Amino acid sequence: AAFTNPLATALTVGAIAYYDLVYTMWLKRTTPANTVWGGACWSAPVLIGWAAVTGGLDVRAWALFAIVFLWQPPHFYALAIKFKDDYARAGIPMLPVVASMRRVGIEVIVYTWLTVIASLLMWPLGMSAIYGLTAVVVGALFVIEAHRLAGRAFRGEPTRPMRLFHWSITYLTLLFVAVAVD
Repeated sequence: AAFTNPLATALTVGAIAYYDLVYTMWLKRTTPANTVWGGACWSAPVLIGWAAVTGGLDVRAWALFAIVFLWQPPHFYALAIKFKDDYARAGIPMLPVVASMRRVGIEVIVYTWLTVIASLLMWPLGMSAIYGLTAVVVGALFVIEAHRLAGRAFRGEPTRPMRLFHWSITYLTLLFVAVAVD
């Protein structure tokens, strides 16, 4: 509050309260949609940073929020596949614990495509070809890796989830580097 502005402060307090009280204490242990619901607080830093720098929020801030929000299910589902047994022992109903790998694969594909579409919608909001071409290339690679994981799940093969997990980190890093460069 002392170093930014009231909007950034309010968004920070809201994100912390949501994460601690709503997500961690309630949703994480009660719903397999916990990854999706948790995405709101995990995406908040985009809005907080934007508000801290500009003093407001505009459509580009919300577009970046949407990208991070939609990116999280494929990213965390891959991790949850890897640690499925640990989540089950802890009683946390992550989607890979309570649903078939086919269902998880479908959700990975859907959320990956939605992430890439959201990233491409950012292009006409004042971004140049530097961003746009980066979004197309890294988005295509993200979609390919998501389809690989889902295809292995559909065939009953080992899914190799850490490939998608690591690529999802690379995808988001390269996309946000393109935002910064642009």
